[in-house]
Amino acid sequence: MTTKQEIALEISNIFDANQLADLKRFLSKRQCLNFSNTILIYIFHVVQTSGILLTTIAAGYDIKALVWVGAGVNALASLIKIFETTNNTILKKLMVDIKKIRDGTYVDEGVLVEGEDEKKPPVSESSPDVEASHPVKNAS
Repeated sequence: MTTKQEIALEISNIFDANQLADLKRFLSKRQCLNFSNTILIYIFHVVQTSGILLTTIAAGYDIKALVWVGAGVNALASLIKIFETTNNTILKKLMVDIKKIRDGTYVDEGVLVEGEDEKKPPVSESSPDVEASHPVKNAS
């Protein structure tokens, strides 16, 4: 027979192992994202400079097709910058989670939809409160 203390110890060990696995995964993700961002920054500057150069040359020689190519290359540079910005946002969230693990306040729970009201609990379809707040109208 297991006692309540043994069960509590086992549960604690499971949560500790989960936090350790999360920490390792977060650190690995951060390392990968930092490396990716370094590459994206260099690619962004090369592509943006190429787009500006193409557009300038095309405008100088009045080559309309090349102007559009330059504009397209600049649009690609903007897309690369968006990826870098998104990576930075993910990096910040990972760092917050890493700090929470270090401080002992980490909870393995994330918001699935950004901006969702966290204070309001989800309403169950079978909840008696739902039936009371939404009375069924008679068809007659």
